[in-house]
Amino acid sequence: QEHLVESGGGLAQAGGSLRLSCAGSGRFWSNYAMGWFRQVPGKEREFVAALSMSGDSTNYADSVKDRFIISRDNAKNSVYLQMNSLKPDDTAVYFCAADIRGLGDHWSTGHVDYWGKGTLVTVSS
Repeated sequence: QEHLVESGGGLAQAGGSLRLSCAGSGRFWSNYAMGWFRQVPGKEREFVAALSMSGDSTNYADSVKDRFIISRDNAKNSVYLQMNSLKPDDTAVYFCAADIRGLGDHWSTGHVDYWGKGTLVTVSS
């Protein structure tokens, strides 16, 4: 059975950094585009960043561009999100996601195939 498991969430101060990890199992996740979404309670889930199967192409939400970096290690079936210059507005549950169709509009709309259960990131001011 396929799984995506996030880790690395926690508490950070504004201006600080955190690195999220997502480990996949049960499938050859190297054949999937992978990425991250986030959700604040009471609000819709929003796209954060996504990375192509090869890692050559990336997409970022404007709100995190130039602060967050997405990367992957296909040998480990893993994707990472390095979050720098954190802001209180970055506080959310962060979800790992994957889709065999690669990058595309389905990422901006959240219609991707596979999801992790999320990890909480809290940024204090």
